[in-house]
Amino acid sequence: MNKKINSPSRDRKFSMGKLLLKMMAYRPGLYAVNCLLWAMIHVLPLGMGLLFKEFFLILTPGSNFYRGLFVVCALTLAYTLGRMLNIYLGANADNLHRFTMSALLRKNMLESILNKPGAAATPWASGEALNCFRDDAGTIEDTISWTLDFIGSLTFVIVAITIMLNINVNITLFVFAPMIIVVGIVQMLREKLQSYREAAREATGKVTGAMGEIFGAVQAIKVAGEEENAVGYLEGLNATRHKYMLRDSLLSQTLNSLFNNTVSLGTGFILLLAAGYMKKGELSLGDLSLFIFYLSFISDFTSFYGNFIANTRQAKISFQRIAELMQEDTPVNAVAHTKMSLKPGTKKGKIAEVTSVETAVEKEELQELKVEGLTYCYESSENGVVDISFTLKKDSFTVITGRIGSGKSTLLKVLLGLLPAQSGSISWNGKVLKAPGDFLVDPHCSYTPQIPRLVSDSVKNNILFGLREEEADIEEALHSAVFEEDILQLEQGLETVIGPRGVKLSGGQIQRVAVARMFARRSSLRVFDDISSALDVETESKLWHRLFAKRSVTCLVVSNRRLALKQADQIIVMKDGRIDGIGTLEELLRNNEEMKAIWG
Repeated sequence: MNKKINSPSRDRKFSMGKLLLKMMAYRPGLYAVNCLLWAMIHVLPLGMGLLFKEFFLILTPGSNFYRGLFVVCALTLAYTLGRMLNIYLGANADNLHRFTMSALLRKNMLESILNKPGAAATPWASGEALNCFRDDAGTIEDTISWTLDFIGSLTFVIVAITIMLNINVNITLFVFAPMIIVVGIVQMLREKLQSYREAAREATGKVTGAMGEIFGAVQAIKVAGEEENAVGYLEGLNATRHKYMLRDSLLSQTLNSLFNNTVSLGTGFILLLAAGYMKKGELSLGDLSLFIFYLSFISDFTSFYGNFIANTRQAKISFQRIAELMQEDTPVNAVAHTKMSLKPGTKKGKIAEVTSVETAVEKEELQELKVEGLTYCYESSENGVVDISFTLKKDSFTVITGRIGSGKSTLLKVLLGLLPAQSGSISWNGKVLKAPGDFLVDPHCSYTPQIPRLVSDSVKNNILFGLREEEADIEEALHSAVFEEDILQLEQGLETVIGPRGVKLSGGQIQRVAVARMFARRSSLRVFDDISSALDVETESKLWHRLFAKRSVTCLVVSNRRLALKQADQIIVMKDGRIDGIGTLEELLRNNEEMKAIWG
């Protein structure tokens, strides 16, 4: 039981620059156009500064005031109209590029999750995973977009400083003092920024995950009378989140304040220095106006540079969280280039028809399913299943039984590919299945878990679940699942919308809708994981008898119920993750102590 799955380390090392460059190269044309437009947005104010200078120069004696004023006004109007068009085009290009970048991340994250075994798709609760999809992808999207601002602002600063150096070297050099201070502050606090942001994101994920679990278990909480404890637990998580979010926000706001105040003080000193040069006649009014105009943009760049560095640090934490969600060593696959269609596939006002997914393999009727040496152990514990071997024959009824924690449900998940087998093999009609999770689906196999998942749709659509209506006998499926009388009591029958996870139905009704979904499919193998746990005795008895009447299908059932055990052609007794015995009920009651204890 020592074999475990290797999980990626929390301490992931990767190059942020390479990841960002790969994202920029996804749509290079769009990024180049976006970069050009935003470079122009940041650089064009250089011209406005020169217009300011010219305006003050025409106020000096000896200049042609009216002619100069006309030229300045005409150029200012042209500048304003051009800048409006520039900003409009830049905003549209940036919105499209932002969406493309975040969509690339989210698509790769979703594909990674869907390609993993169903029961081990994500290491987190659904709420925390959604938080990663929303916030972490958004942070990286911001960073990519801010590179455009950085390039444009840096270009402006370089050109502006060149112009200012030609006017006065001493004043210009003093401009760099605030920038040096800001960079020093960011370097000193970068570790704090990373740790606070990571803690805040984790705390937020725990809150959203807990909320999702509480919403999904409202009925159980109310029945147990644990409302106060549930709320108290959520309040405790919220208090922790508030503490970490406050630290993160406080540090960010403190840095912003330091940036702005440092810049303001530096600007004040620069103006005092300029006043001295003007008094000596070494600086004209036009030159001073140019300095003041450019200083505001350079000051903004100084503040922006500090925020950009801080955001880049936070983006690294987001990449680490994405890698953890994808259960990979690095987030390289999160930025892998892939095809995406960003155009809507339906016309306005029309709803796309849902068509069934065509199976990728031709149906092969089951003659024999053979399992040899199947092993899987959970990473977080020593529990799992070890060296499982058995055979299922066509049209047989096999029951897996055992006490709580013996590995019954785990065995089914490994068999169906919902958990990755660490060793062993599964053969269908003598052919070893290399990817059981891809093969053991309809039309070969259908599965009803112990806790089925329904969606907020009609009962009929929850049963069809992608099948065309003409492909399924819904009435027969409802009868087999003992749900025909319940349908008559629902407001709109099969068209009744049951709400998220079937909240409008009872636990037993949810279970039977899932069973009806299974019976609607003509699979060779049907797998049940303790479906009778939510059913009353009478309903359970009807369901089993209707199932036993259909002996033309192979069934693998997890159950401790006597009715199922009596009808079994073969019983597999599980104990501590291993098979303790295989045989008929009579044989096991004579020779197997574990079976005797289960039978009672």
